[in-house]
Amino acid sequence: MSSAKPYLRIEGVGRDFGLFTALRDVDIGVAKGEFLCLLGPSGCGNTTLLRTIAGIDVPTRGEIFQDGKLITDLPPSQRDFGIVFQSYALFPNLTVAANVGYGLRGKAWPKARAAARVTELLELVGLPTLAQRYPAQISGGQQQRVALARALANEPGLLLLDEPLSALDAIVRLHLRSELRALQRRLGVTTVMVTHDQEEALSLADRVAVMDRGRVMQIGTPQEIYERPAKAFVASFVGRSASFPASASAGGLLLAGGRRLPAFAATALPDGMPVRAFIRPEDVAFGEGAASLPAELRGIEFLGSVCRLDLDAGGLPLQAEMTPHALCGLAIGAMLSVTLPPEKLMVFPLDG
Repeated sequence: MSSAKPYLRIEGVGRDFGLFTALRDVDIGVAKGEFLCLLGPSGCGNTTLLRTIAGIDVPTRGEIFQDGKLITDLPPSQRDFGIVFQSYALFPNLTVAANVGYGLRGKAWPKARAAARVTELLELVGLPTLAQRYPAQISGGQQQRVALARALANEPGLLLLDEPLSALDAIVRLHLRSELRALQRRLGVTTVMVTHDQEEALSLADRVAVMDRGRVMQIGTPQEIYERPAKAFVASFVGRSASFPASASAGGLLLAGGRRLPAFAATALPDGMPVRAFIRPEDVAFGEGAASLPAELRGIEFLGSVCRLDLDAGGLPLQAEMTPHALCGLAIGAMLSVTLPPEKLMVFPLDG
């Protein structure tokens, strides 16, 4: 998804609410047809950023361009987008068909064309038989599809999604997640989605923008964000990981008590620099070896196809993964030998 001129450009955008700064110098480019997720904890600023793109909030500084047009100060009615809110915001007194076709008015949408568009969209989202029902008569997942169809009705160039799946139960959410991605790919509509769910962002997005305290901490593909986090915050927020303090020493890590660990990510750091190291549970290896550590099994979390183990390696808190079959016979208090592969340790200066 590369483009010399991104379809959506956000340049130096900031948003202040009195003395509180919700967005700080945000720069993002979104290619035409790309699916971008704005991911972060509550209060990170991703919803505020979505609202500035929609024109619901006007940025305090910076500019926003869509398809080469400056839209920073345009009201929402003059912008080319469709939006799905967390609550769906369907009209309870209108049928499904009337909700979908609500915005199809004016000379561009004569009655016959509007009716054909509604039929087309209900087919697209798999609800052709529910056209005459009311929102209260359909399920939450079906309401989400109606809201999505309504957002797409005017054939917008940009689709904005504000946590559209968060109100659904886990099974429906998983199913609709795959449906949403397939629909977005089929239509090729440029999409920006706000979510606080890491799994949702990693599975849906072409790229993910991880945000914290109003700043974009890293933008990249889901694989880049997960495997090569640029900052300690990204490593800690995206996916599971164990972390511990250390200092850089001779191309590796020096732990409290004088223990040393080889770590490729520390080779460029000056000796003595305080750092924080992270390692994913799936990267912790088992077995005896020259670099292995004795670790006590402190807890077992059964997750179906895998078990997550809480370990204490001489004061070093670790998490590891093992299949239920491999776990057979192990009990709390058992001693295991673990290895932290030097190429898998993620190392960040404390100010990173």
